[in-house]
Amino acid sequence: MNLRPLTPCAFALFGALGDLALRKLFPALYQLDRAGLLHNETRILALSREQREEVHPLALIDEHVRRHTPANELDQSVLQRFLNRIEYLSLNFLNTEDYKTILAEHIEGQDQLIAYFATPAALYESICTGLAQAGLADQTRVVLEKPIGHDLASSRVVNDAVARYFPENRIYRIDHYLGKETVQNLIALRFANSLFETQWNHNHISHVEITVAETVGIEGRWGYFDQAGQLRDMLQNHLLQLLCLIAMDPPSDLTADSIRDEKVKVLKALAPITPDLLPRQVVRGQYTAGFAEGRSVPGYLEEDNANRHSNTETFVALRTEIRNWRWAGVPFYLRTGKRMAQKLSQIVIYFKEPPFHIFAPEQRALISNRLIIRLQPHEAISLQVMTKEQGLDKGMQLRSDPLQLNFSETYKAARTPDAYERLLLEVMQGNQNLFVRKDEIEHAWMWCDQLIAGWKQQGDSPRPYPAGSWGPVASIALITRDGKNWYGDL
Repeated sequence: MNLRPLTPCAFALFGALGDLALRKLFPALYQLDRAGLLHNETRILALSREQREEVHPLALIDEHVRRHTPANELDQSVLQRFLNRIEYLSLNFLNTEDYKTILAEHIEGQDQLIAYFATPAALYESICTGLAQAGLADQTRVVLEKPIGHDLASSRVVNDAVARYFPENRIYRIDHYLGKETVQNLIALRFANSLFETQWNHNHISHVEITVAETVGIEGRWGYFDQAGQLRDMLQNHLLQLLCLIAMDPPSDLTADSIRDEKVKVLKALAPITPDLLPRQVVRGQYTAGFAEGRSVPGYLEEDNANRHSNTETFVALRTEIRNWRWAGVPFYLRTGKRMAQKLSQIVIYFKEPPFHIFAPEQRALISNRLIIRLQPHEAISLQVMTKEQGLDKGMQLRSDPLQLNFSETYKAARTPDAYERLLLEVMQGNQNLFVRKDEIEHAWMWCDQLIAGWKQQGDSPRPYPAGSWGPVASIALITRDGKNWYGDL
């Protein structure tokens, strides 16, 4: 991250008492303050529609910063300085007069306002209207949290409502995966190393896997999740963004639009999955009761407040291709699910075997170079290479060994920032590289909408899988029918 000289701003956090703000955003802002990356005059306005009489909002923020910050990173003097920056305001987000009489007077004289919408997307238009009518739009950058709509049409409604008041260069659409250190390293890994970039095409790569697995269930989000499902919640944004970074061509430079132009090209080139292809290329799943993280857990339909007849998927696996010169014929396998065997986010690049095999025939299956990019847990990059077994009696017996870069081990003295810390700082600096442009959102929805429409047309129901597993058996068949296996499944 290129640090510019600090400038003061007012950071207005809408939805300040919600889960996202308390669990992620305030701790991230505290860490920026601790690192000396907030100007002395930067102020934080915690805005909420709620009136909490049992616990003062600042006490609640204090409690959550302490809870979600490692003990060795808590500095009492910094925490007090951070809390002194915060002013809590009760604001009716639907009442434009509140923006004039409450918000405007609290940021009078401030050159830069950052408005973070940690609220449902249904409120974005009202917040934008309120900011504009209070005369604040021209000095404001707005940050939008996902999900932005539930399909192409609804995403356009949300984006168009925001665009009425704010130009694209002042709109920051968050996908927190783009703030992860290892995801950022994909750019450097690919385009700063000729070792990889010269091999990064269909001539040398056999196939690519992207897995984002969660051990948690819906964590009390039934109302939202049952309307969304895993495809909308995870695949449409996180996984497709990772796919774009892996598959895109080199940008002309590192400016935001150059990078985002290349990502859009990938989304446009994604092969459509028509209804007749769904049975072979896509698997939906829904977890049943089982064991996760050493304890018994209920199935999706037994969760609190569950609709016992829900047809919502908690797992998606699919096979797709990118129709362009670089990736012609290379399958991409994507999967994501809840209540899976392990919390894991990783990308695996499989390189093709040598064209002629000179070793013992029984060793042929061993020969495979893989680049493994792990996003969580324990961010790392590992290149699996073939070497000879040590020993006089081993002959030319082969083994697979890793050339590994483990970020936590390699940079022991350096703290790895949380994704939200990086993203919040980039907003304050006015850098859009790590944020998603409107046309990216639209092309991702176009591709996902065809899957949703196909499921409805086919009357497809999710396949059951026990909590604590790697998903439905059909997801294994999805990849094994191509003669391949998911990497690392136990």
